[in-house]
Amino acid sequence: AQMLVLAEKYHLLNLATDLAAILEERDPMPRETGIDINERIIALRNQRKNRSLGRTFHRIEKGAQQYRNLFDIEADNGGFDPYETGFLLTHAYPERIACARPGNNAQFQLSNGKLASAGHKDDLAHEPWLAVAHLNARDGIGKIFLASPLNPKDLMPLVKEKEIITWDTEDGGLIATKDLRIGSIILKSTPLPEPSEEHRVKAISEAIQKEGEQLLNFDQNVLQWQNRILSLRRWNPTEKWPDVSTANLLATNSEWLSPYLNTIKTPRDLKKLQLLEILEYSLSHEQQISLNKLAPSKIQVPSGSMINLEYKNNGDAPILAVRLQELFGLAKTPTVNNGKINILLHLLSPGFKPVQITSDLESFWNNTYYDVKKDLKGRYPKHVWPDNPWEEEAIRGVKRKK
Repeated sequence: AQMLVLAEKYHLLNLATDLAAILEERDPMPRETGIDINERIIALRNQRKNRSLGRTFHRIEKGAQQYRNLFDIEADNGGFDPYETGFLLTHAYPERIACARPGNNAQFQLSNGKLASAGHKDDLAHEPWLAVAHLNARDGIGKIFLASPLNPKDLMPLVKEKEIITWDTEDGGLIATKDLRIGSIILKSTPLPEPSEEHRVKAISEAIQKEGEQLLNFDQNVLQWQNRILSLRRWNPTEKWPDVSTANLLATNSEWLSPYLNTIKTPRDLKKLQLLEILEYSLSHEQQISLNKLAPSKIQVPSGSMINLEYKNNGDAPILAVRLQELFGLAKTPTVNNGKINILLHLLSPGFKPVQITSDLESFWNNTYYDVKKDLKGRYPKHVWPDNPWEEEAIRGVKRKK
């Protein structure tokens, strides 16, 4: 319909009615004929002129006659400019304007961003521009079945100037250009030295959504911060702790990271961002205080050492890996979340080797400790291994026997 309306404006109705009828039917000619749709129009006009329409072309002519009746015009069996066919097709299928790819014989870039190819020996294989009528739009490289050569001068009204700001990690980061385009076909591209801040931030934010786990510094400190909050979400479902899973942080990065992206240009700049500090500030002041109270990152043991807790993102009990001697004098298992969750103790030897895992320290002192003591006393004979560990002074170093 778009093509026919435009054809009337440019006095190309006779060609457009024949073309429209061919487009609506199966290809009337064998594949060996090639992909040039103008050969079909020529064949239709010759058979119509000679009153020798075969079955297939008779059906096409019937459709063409219906279109001619709409516009009250007579059939035209004369010659025509094949570039006019291409011009008409660009308005029927603007997404199928095709530009030959340099160095790729018979391959074309379509204005919709996809690729398509013609047979290497086809008469149109070496045309710089095509208007494609029929193709197999499969993944990868599609196959062109019908097309017409196209005069690039006819494309000038379709050329648009567009600022393109994208992120390419492999190519160094932020890329900003001013392009002359027909859809996805780039006719000319020049660097854009000062893209707008809004567009720059948007391009970086979109890149982070797709590949941010590699772009941002999700180190162990950040992962533990996430796990602390994710644990609180599971332990206290009625409280409004945010979803700080990596997937959700990347998907919503524009909400918490945008203010820090103003000066970012390269992947290295992104890696320099203090991600933990930025994430901490994304919480309210009250949430920060509550987080440190309910799920502290470290805990002080009787020896005076401040030891990191290892949280899990599934709400399992956090792990405290600590040398057994640093817990002398402690009868009860430490807890988090206002005493509701017992810490899982990974008790270590003086050489930091695991000797016992328990969430019930009192039971360990009363029962298992004596078996562990025998083993450790043999392996570390110069260290103190008391009979009453809950009364012994905790030590963090290598206290020797007197």
